[in-house]
Amino acid sequence: MKKWLKIVLISIVSIVVLLGGLLAGFIYKVKNGFPVSYETEKPALNIPQNQPAVLLFSKTTGFRHGESIDASKKMFADMAKQNHWSLYETEEGGAFNAEQLAKFNVVIFNNSTGEVINDEQKKSLEKYVENGGGLIGIHGSGDDSHHWEWYEKNLLGAKFSHHPLKPQLQKATLFLEPLTDSTLLKKLPGQWSHTDEWYVFFENPRSKGFNIIYTINGDKIIPNGNLLWIKDKNFGMGKDHPVAWFKDTGKGRTFYTSIGHTGEAFSKPELVQLLDNAIYWAGKITQQ
Repeated sequence: MKKWLKIVLISIVSIVVLLGGLLAGFIYKVKNGFPVSYETEKPALNIPQNQPAVLLFSKTTGFRHGESIDASKKMFADMAKQNHWSLYETEEGGAFNAEQLAKFNVVIFNNSTGEVINDEQKKSLEKYVENGGGLIGIHGSGDDSHHWEWYEKNLLGAKFSHHPLKPQLQKATLFLEPLTDSTLLKKLPGQWSHTDEWYVFFENPRSKGFNIIYTINGDKIIPNGNLLWIKDKNFGMGKDHPVAWFKDTGKGRTFYTSIGHTGEAFSKPELVQLLDNAIYWAGKITQQ
């Protein structure tokens, strides 16, 4: 074999191996997050006593929805100002201790992926919710990179499988379900159209005792999530495909929506209203 041909073949093989390694690393990060140190130092909190308080937590160790996180931070800041809430925004887990969590009405996992707080901090958050606190999860906060049984059982009610890839973003109509709680229904339209990355879960949270707010018709999207050697992700959730749900957890409340992959989503008045309602409800905040 000529020397130049051997060099070309070695170069091609090296590139293939490199790309394969990068893809494998990316998939591992998406499913597990990369190991990081956990922040344990308590932050200085200046929370007015006469205002509801919201902890917005956007830390990621897995896939980072950077555009969405940036857009949602601005949206939540505007919302807090309009509603006269105190908003503490952070990407460090130091506030996840019993003393400081007790200062907040509600905690939001804002597209937070991976294992972002340590075991002791997880226990503090669990007790916070079970003793009356509120927990909200948005989009990426529902993937399978968290490896946290309590979180999956009480916030998600279902195990994440995949999201569509062919195409990734798809337009769907959201249908509002009738509810008795007027706080969660306030100003929500009966139907609206939205383009997003629709998460597919192995179970329907409805079957786990969760109350559904919005669904899409899962038979009208293409749910295929197969990629290269991954060949078992060409399934969906069927016609009843929830995209926002909630339940009481102990004395507290949990709410999750799989909406929110793109930054544009947080400019949609329907999603803004849904999250506004969720904070009032989960945080047990009296509406003026």
